[in-house]
Amino acid sequence: MIARRRLLQATAAAATAMTVRRAIARPRPRTYVLIHGAWHGGWCWQKVAPRLTAAGHRVLAPSLPGLAERAHLLSARIDLDAHIDDVVGLLDRDDLRDVVLVGHSYGGLVITGVADRATARVAHLVYLDAVIVNDGEAWSATHSAALVALWAQRAAPSGGLSVPPIEAAAFGIRTAADRAWVNRHLTPHPYRTYTQPLRLARPPGAGLRKTHIACRGPGALSAAARRVRIDAADGWQVRTLDAAHDAMVTAPAALADLLLALG
Repeated sequence: MIARRRLLQATAAAATAMTVRRAIARPRPRTYVLIHGAWHGGWCWQKVAPRLTAAGHRVLAPSLPGLAERAHLLSARIDLDAHIDDVVGLLDRDDLRDVVLVGHSYGGLVITGVADRATARVAHLVYLDAVIVNDGEAWSATHSAALVALWAQRAAPSGGLSVPPIEAAAFGIRTAADRAWVNRHLTPHPYRTYTQPLRLARPPGAGLRKTHIACRGPGALSAAARRVRIDAADGWQVRTLDAAHDAMVTAPAALADLLLALG
């Protein structure tokens, strides 16, 4: 009887110790808010979000006003501020804290503005092959005069309201199935988000963890897209990803693994 009791006690102790070890090893659940780029929507994260969720984290991938399933909201009032305010509103409504805020491409402008207005809710800014500018600069500041003129020309038929989507191949998407899927979902992008300067109360990402993920595959953005000095001395870390610009489509597993590894 005594031996049996001791065996049961030892088994229970071992089980408790294993539970404790697993709890210690298991990463603390985080909240990821994934912000898409131009012409895209929350749909573009469909291959990444389940991987983050399976690891025990909460994931939100909203579509910005005027795009994707919210395309009906497109109007002259949809500008960069409207996109920033929409995400800030999401953080406030859901009382989200310690957020890992990920911005892809144009989404880099949005997350910079969100972090400036809702600093207390953000723990980590992750720029995925993203546009990064300083206070007073617009997305158009990262482009040549010829490209700025082309954007204006392409927006002209809509009265300056929006810019039609470009072909999915421009984002580095090579497989026919993925190109068809992306092309089917792309919607016109609000033109005012391209020309409106970003207004910040402090330097981009001041006081927050900041990571720049540079894609090294087809369609990746050039250094011209980043007007901000990315330096470890300013709190930046840099990671590279051997993937196309639309890494969430072409390399979702590698991207999810990298996001999880950032901690």
